Amino acid sequence: MKITPLLALAGAVLIAGSTVSCKSVGCKAAAPNTLTKAEKAEGWQLLFDGTDLKGWHNFKSSGVRPGWQVEDGVLVCADPHNAGDIVTSNEFGSFELQLDYNISPGGNSGIIFHVTNEGGAVWATGPEFQLEDNVLAADPQRCGWLYALYQPPVDPATGKILDATKPAGQWNHVRLLVTPQKCVHEINGVKYFEYVIGSDDFNARVARSKFSRMPGFAKSPTGFIALQGDHGKVSFRNIKIRSLPN
Repeated sequence: MKITPLLALAGAVLIAGSTVSCKSVGCKAAAPNTLTKAEKAEGWQLLFDGTDLKGWHNFKSSGVRPGWQVEDGVLVCADPHNAGDIVTSNEFGSFELQLDYNISPGGNSGIIFHVTNEGGAVWATGPEFQLEDNVLAADPQRCGWLYALYQPPVDPATGKILDATKPAGQWNHVRLLVTPQKCVHEINGVKYFEYVIGSDDFNARVARSKFSRMPGFAKSPTGFIALQGDHGKVSFRNIKIRSLPN
């Protein structure tokens, strides 16, 4: 499979937004899809090792459709018409998730969490951290937002809604924290907002959204992590997670 130059940037090592501390002379950043000794000691685990699709399957399926491929250490939704959403084999409750994504021009994807098999789609039960090309994508919900529920504040420097994303074709770093006390969205080291699932504010927003018609939405305290694969081409690497005490 041939990948366009916009998606084939696997060789570059992400520095901005990295959790690795590298201050000594001669120190090198960790290779993509690996964990440092410090990260292992902190409880991090890889959800993608850069070689295969082990640990993932299509929603309510046992395998992975051919639209998802591994190319040069990158997990790629190369054909959204034959990919579908994939979910982790394991479920997670409280966690910190970090990953790098690279989206095509006009691309649209998402990270959905606390997904269960009770709904007809991953987003029927799990809230979505939106991934998008903010320039050309048609969906008005922008990258880093909690889909249809929360968005960043206005950036005083620009007078526009905060947007820390890099252009399509470049790697961006995501950090998602999910706990009963608070959830946090970050893009490239910039905090967008935080919220509490099940709070009065959260429930009021759900009631005003399309999710009000989905009785299982955001109700489960645990579930699968999903990557959306039916709205455009997108690549992922350095997908790592650590479970946190409730």
